[in-house]
Amino acid sequence: MTVPLEPSDADVAPRPATAAGAFADDTRDQRDHKRDQRDDERGGRHDDPQAAEPAAEQVAAQVAEQVTARGAEQDGSHHGSHDDRPDLRHQHHGKQSGVLGREHRALSIGIVAVVFLIAFEATAVGTAMPVAARELHGIPLYAFAFSAYFTTSLFGMVVSGQWADRKGPLGALAGGMSAFAAGLMLSGTAGVMWVFVLGRAVQGLGGGLVIVALYVVVSRAYPRRLQPAIMAAFAASWVIPSVVGPLAAGTVTEQLGWRWVFIGIPALVVVPLALALPAIRRTAAGPADPSAPVAAFDRRRIRLALGISIGAGFLQYAGQDLRWLSLLPAALGAALLVPSALGLLPRGTYRAARGLPSVVLLRGVAAGSFIAAESFVPLMLVTQRGLSPTMAGLSLAVGGATWALGSYVQSRPQTEPYRERLVVLGMLLVAAAIATAPSVLIEAVPVWTVGVAWGFGCFGMGLVIGSTSVLLLKLSAPEEAGANSAALQISDALSNVLLLAAGGAAFAALGGGAVGAGHAATDGASGTHPAAFAAVFLPMAGVALAGAWVATRLKTKTG
Repeated sequence: MTVPLEPSDADVAPRPATAAGAFADDTRDQRDHKRDQRDDERGGRHDDPQAAEPAAEQVAAQVAEQVTARGAEQDGSHHGSHDDRPDLRHQHHGKQSGVLGREHRALSIGIVAVVFLIAFEATAVGTAMPVAARELHGIPLYAFAFSAYFTTSLFGMVVSGQWADRKGPLGALAGGMSAFAAGLMLSGTAGVMWVFVLGRAVQGLGGGLVIVALYVVVSRAYPRRLQPAIMAAFAASWVIPSVVGPLAAGTVTEQLGWRWVFIGIPALVVVPLALALPAIRRTAAGPADPSAPVAAFDRRRIRLALGISIGAGFLQYAGQDLRWLSLLPAALGAALLVPSALGLLPRGTYRAARGLPSVVLLRGVAAGSFIAAESFVPLMLVTQRGLSPTMAGLSLAVGGATWALGSYVQSRPQTEPYRERLVVLGMLLVAAAIATAPSVLIEAVPVWTVGVAWGFGCFGMGLVIGSTSVLLLKLSAPEEAGANSAALQISDALSNVLLLAAGGAAFAALGGGAVGAGHAATDGASGTHPAAFAAVFLPMAGVALAGAWVATRLKTKTG
């Protein structure tokens, strides 16, 4: 027999059953030897194995149970949820890898780059939009260039959720980025305003597909311990665009023309897709359960998605045209939107039922109240305190950094046991920031008060938005991640539409003047009455305060 020079895996690490048997044999021999000695001393018989066998078998069974349990803990076969087991797949030299570890590096860079481009587009297009509308003689259709994006994105979110749940997020993400780029090209080459608006609609459809697909990618490709960190990276990717986007877009618009703001971004899409798509194909492609039959698209949900999109469009139109005739599109929009929203959101969302419904509701309450208030901050600083548009916009720049900081804080493992408390704190900070902002309407209050308040408010939003995303994935089964992510994004976008429309209507009714969706005021806005701004900020602060109560219902009674 040849003796191996190197020990085999079996020699180094025997299977639990083999180790248990060897240990039991040694224990049995020792106990038999001691029994023989006692029998010799007492003069009794020691050749009867029945006297010792039960004890030896009991020891062997106990040792086998302990060794098997220890082995089960090591290989993850103990009874419990998948997320409670040590994640051995992502360990390297005894340490757990992060979102930039070797296994996740390409995927993380790719999908964060996608979010970065979406953020840059969102901040840059708003700067170039007024010039584009003026050159295309489309000022009357200016607001529809924004509403077209939001309405089609609502439809895209529902389609993306079903697509990702049935066939995986790869197709939805690739199709969404293609539509996003095509919409930008269509708007950038438009010769008339209605083509420009059509391009924005195509772009919104792509944006809705992308954002939900990204959530499904995170739920499938990353272990639960890394999901807060990648959500924090998403938030951080908005920091640079929020500061650089308007300045870069303004420079490009002045030097090269507004069209290059739209045409230039699609060329940048190629790189993140080249990184992300192969990694997604490897880690998150296909349905959540490959053995289950692929279900057809839910036509009812598609119809509801159309209803919510068209209804939101009618409500936006009615909110921008304060005439008696506007009551007709407002009523039609509500008739379409309300039943559609109830059918697409989790049951119990409207009454803040505990668990997932409250998570979805809180996302809408937080995003809608904050964005509706933030939209009027630059206008207030320009018309009431005489700041230049650039300085008014930069007064909110610190918010991008504090938002990322809040998202980072919620991503730390030490904060996981206190996540619900952090969300309540975040909503209280948001409510306080919104309520503090109109204090600059008093001349004695320094202008920088808004910047400081908004920094705290953005920190609170970082806590809330990141946590609601994490909680949604935690409460969703893999095969439901797409539909639930779509519901979260619908709540977010729909509340933006409704609260912006409500705030805009109150602002205009109290003499605020006609304000475009891109924060551009007409000449009459310079005489805005301060009460018009108070009519926006104070109700939104009340909505945010109600969100603090909703945040207390994120856990179920048994959770």
